[in-house]
Amino acid sequence: MAQLTLKDVTKRFGEVTAVNRLNLEVEKGECFSFLGPSGCGKTTTLRMIAGFEDLDEGELSVDGKIFSSSFRKYYLPPEDRDFGMVFQAFAVWPHLNVYRNVSFPLEIRHLPKHEIHERVSRALKYTGLAKQEHVFPKQLSGGEQQRVALARAIAINPKVMLLDEPLSNLDPKLREEMRFEIKDLQKKFDLTIIFVTHDQAEAMALSDRMLVMKDGVVQQVDTPLGIYDRPANEFVFSFIGLSNFIPVERHGDAVTIGSASDSGDVGLRPDIEGTAFKMAVRPSEIELLPAGSGSGVRAVISRRSYLGDIVDYLVKVGDTEIRVQKPRRGATLNLGDTCCMVFNRARWFPAG
Repeated sequence: MAQLTLKDVTKRFGEVTAVNRLNLEVEKGECFSFLGPSGCGKTTTLRMIAGFEDLDEGELSVDGKIFSSSFRKYYLPPEDRDFGMVFQAFAVWPHLNVYRNVSFPLEIRHLPKHEIHERVSRALKYTGLAKQEHVFPKQLSGGEQQRVALARAIAINPKVMLLDEPLSNLDPKLREEMRFEIKDLQKKFDLTIIFVTHDQAEAMALSDRMLVMKDGVVQQVDTPLGIYDRPANEFVFSFIGLSNFIPVERHGDAVTIGSASDSGDVGLRPDIEGTAFKMAVRPSEIELLPAGSGSGVRAVISRRSYLGDIVDYLVKVGDTEIRVQKPRRGATLNLGDTCCMVFNRARWFPAG
């Protein structure tokens, strides 16, 4: 049974529909990410789940209990939803030490002192803050302050943990470390996590499943691998990972790139009708072979950049530029070299 259920959830701001008839089920213990560009409706959806925004239409329930419903004219306020919330800003109280930052929400709920101590100690232990309970926020790093926010959310024993871009203010290395820590906390506490981000790498690394939104409308719900390998449409393909959209034309049994029909056949056959369309290919799904190899599309290396262990090429076929990424080891092609491209896999979309 789903723990969190949204039925036809809709939110409008004036004439703008921020979220349009969203239907979703999130299972208990699942880390579920909302991913999409700025303004797509992901944070608005999270705020409706948290109770910071009411629904204009639809219904939201947790464990079968209605939290918001336009049909029943019912709305449960945020303080009664038992959700843990971690914001983009660290949101720690500077005048309270680490222990009090975590204990304060429990104190205002008038829990017994022994229970508060037990919950806070456990939360600090599992967020690596047990030895810093008397330290004040100004003495902590950004990552440690975010751990305080996580510990505070965990201590209330939330039904669902809501994370609104919690890592965006951290440097890249720390951000990567915190991804693993959040995943470990999910497993240790059997948390259901709703994670909002515009960062693809975060969503791919953390999620059991994820949702891709555009203009308030769900484009696809699937596992990270399913969305990457089987994108539902052109937008999802373009938004997740690096991509090339190459104009191609069908000439009888051959498919060529743009108007450069003399450069050779791409070697793949479209699964859609028509004579002109787009071939969508990941930069890692293209092989580069030396000129004269006897197969592939003839091209010229117009740019080469080293990105750590990856060499990033820009390859030209006529007027069409194509991005290719290959491991640095064994890379032998240089700027201006003629080469042959072999396409391992492609998806096909209508032209225009």
